[in-house]
Amino acid sequence: MPGKRASPRAIKLHRTYSVEEAARTLGVHKNSVRGWQRSGLTPIDNARPILFLGRDLRAFLERRSASRKRPCHAGTLYCFRCREPRAPALGMVDWTPINARTGNLKALCGTCETIMHRRARRDALATIMPGLLVQIAEGPSRLKGKPIPSLNCDYGKEAE
Repeated sequence: MPGKRASPRAIKLHRTYSVEEAARTLGVHKNSVRGWQRSGLTPIDNARPILFLGRDLRAFLERRSASRKRPCHAGTLYCFRCREPRAPALGMVDWTPINARTGNLKALCGTCETIMHRRARRDALATIMPGLLVQIAEGPSRLKGKPIPSLNCDYGKEAE
């Protein structure tokens, strides 16, 4: 199971990093940094220990993450199986509220029929999904009819 993504903002621009230092700073394995070197991360020179400039390391990680972005335009949701933004099948989308203003959009992918998701505000539904039928569903109900009890209860203190 892969770990978290390496954050380019953890790298200081005016520092040099060895493979071990870069791995420790980014929270990844040393072999990941060596793999980045094979993928195009250039060291200062080919001498040992292998050193990277902080600005080169940060630029490489930002380029790498920017190339993987797939922004969803109006009328599309991101399909995890196709790995592309796709239009919903039959032009139908369900919106389930999380709170009073935001909720989740759900739809079937028109290509592979996988369920796609997208977070959206209720006010922006017309601009995010223009010309599509958006069905607003009720939020999930609690098992009990009561609201969440307060944790600041002094019920036990009254008995003393």
